[in-house]
Amino acid sequence: MMRYCFTLDLKDDPQLIKEYEEHHKHVWPEVLSNITRSGIQQMQIYRLHTRLFMIMDVQDGFSFEYKSTLDKASSKVQEWEQLMWKYQEPLPLAKPGEKWMLMEKLFDLEEQVVTKEE
Repeated sequence: MMRYCFTLDLKDDPQLIKEYEEHHKHVWPEVLSNITRSGIQQMQIYRLHTRLFMIMDVQDGFSFEYKSTLDKASSKVQEWEQLMWKYQEPLPLAKPGEKWMLMEKLFDLEEQVVTKEE
């Protein structure tokens, strides 16, 4: 299993942030279905002020291309993504249209401990 971590910002507006959080308490079934069909086994989103952090644990063989194909084929997923743009603010280094940006892992306690014990 692989883990991917992403980041994205929200617009700095308390009412919009509240709405965004409410939407995520009741994610549309079609969106949830696409997430699991794509091979994502676990997904969590955390927030600190306007900064979002998403963790995705995926099955072996997971493909971002396959997930993108599923998402593009679903009108409800496209509608959800359009709605989320009302709340989301791309990071300054994002390319046009880019939302969640993949983060680079810098530290892993398990890897450090195993290395030191050998």
